[in-house]
Amino acid sequence: MRRFISNFVGGWPALGLLLIRITAGAALITDGRERVYSGQHLGLLTLGVLTIADGVLMTAGLWTPLSGSFALALSVSDVLFYHEGPCPAILLACMGAGVALVGPGALSIDAWLFGLKRIDIEKLEGPPVDDPDRRVD
Repeated sequence: MRRFISNFVGGWPALGLLLIRITAGAALITDGRERVYSGQHLGLLTLGVLTIADGVLMTAGLWTPLSGSFALALSVSDVLFYHEGPCPAILLACMGAGVALVGPGALSIDAWLFGLKRIDIEKLEGPPVDDPDRRVD
């Protein structure tokens, strides 16, 4: 997962990414819930359940590059299946693609699981005493 995410930004940009993720996730969950309760055939019911699962992943910031790409694919399929006004789906697709490309930010589960680790050099052991390359002054 680390190779997919180049940077876990912190500070105000992390808060901005959190707001984008929450908004996109809430829109995905709401859209999926409407699809599940609309009583459509099994294919669209499955699409609704997948949309809800993707919204939960997006909101939590877990597997964000995959979740953002999946939001893009679900939004495109939403336009193709329902032929409604495409503006909300286009906005959601852009938000998903943006989060997939930029990364989840420091306020995410991805950052907690795969983020940069701090190594305290002072606590590391030095070279062995019988090392011939060690220089003693």
